[in-house]
Amino acid sequence: MRSLVLSPAVLLAACLALTPALHAQEAPSPGGPPPASSAAGEQPVDIGDVQTLKVNVNLVNVYFSVRDKNGYITNLHKDDCQIFEDKAPQKTKNFTQEKNLPLTIGILLDTSGSMQSVLPMEQEAGAEFLKGVLTPKDEAFLISFDINVDLLADYTNSPRELKRALDKASINTGAGTGSVTGNSTPRGTLLYDAVYLAAHDKLHQEAGRKILVLLTDGQDYGSQETIKTAVEAAQKANAIIYVILIADRGFYGGFGYSGAGEMDKLAKETGGRVIDVGNNGKKLQEAFYQIQDELRTQYLASYTPTNLKADGAFRTLNITCGKDMKVQARKGYYALADSSGSE
Repeated sequence: MRSLVLSPAVLLAACLALTPALHAQEAPSPGGPPPASSAAGEQPVDIGDVQTLKVNVNLVNVYFSVRDKNGYITNLHKDDCQIFEDKAPQKTKNFTQEKNLPLTIGILLDTSGSMQSVLPMEQEAGAEFLKGVLTPKDEAFLISFDINVDLLADYTNSPRELKRALDKASINTGAGTGSVTGNSTPRGTLLYDAVYLAAHDKLHQEAGRKILVLLTDGQDYGSQETIKTAVEAAQKANAIIYVILIADRGFYGGFGYSGAGEMDKLAKETGGRVIDVGNNGKKLQEAFYQIQDELRTQYLASYTPTNLKADGAFRTLNITCGKDMKVQARKGYYALADSSGSE
């Protein structure tokens, strides 16, 4: 590695110049809130014969919440929790409760035919959620998915603009049995494609806390992406996924629907969870309130991993905070060699 030679007089300037490169990397989950680790280790800055300044560029950040039988725990400190990477204990460097860190929210709205009767309550509850959760430093976007994936509203801080976009969402079943892509592949409900595009194209370069709220019955038909690639994209974007499982039970008759298992994987692997509301408007509102509460009680822990190899491998992550404490966090992160997924 090539060293940069500096005199003691310009040491401060050198440190400032290096600051933009110190991306705090957030740990995505196998199956993921923040960026993967670049695992670059410590890079020395040579200041002649005086001394060597070592700058750490491999900080893994992980957002998590902690509950017991009585609800969320909001008074924990650094020594109360232990982080394990691939079962090896890590030394926590920073530990804070993040109530005011900028938040980026992606709302993914299922507008396929099976959602016909529940779309109006989704629009109303979604608008109220965004109105209540967005602060002046937050942003949100809105994507609908059916036989297509459409960006209905790009990044904005305006709940009013987002409400207008929500109100314009409409059910799209296509002509006949559905639309056909250029390669003649029938499409139905592009759920995994929507998650992948939201994570990879919209959230990957964003900093701070990042969440996707997915309103769907969990059924995917015709996506090019899979549950595996959708989860991986969310992990690499360090995005936490909450799934609000909402469905028109009557649409399926006596056969029911089978998307709950995949949605559970999508949420848990990224540090989120599934909230099943059926087709009950009151439960839907409560689900959004629960998500708001979790966002207000999240912790952020940072550590430099003992394994500094930037080999692109997935590193499992586990956090413990004492007996009877349930920790909700992503399951791991990718040790990427570049800084494209770092913050």
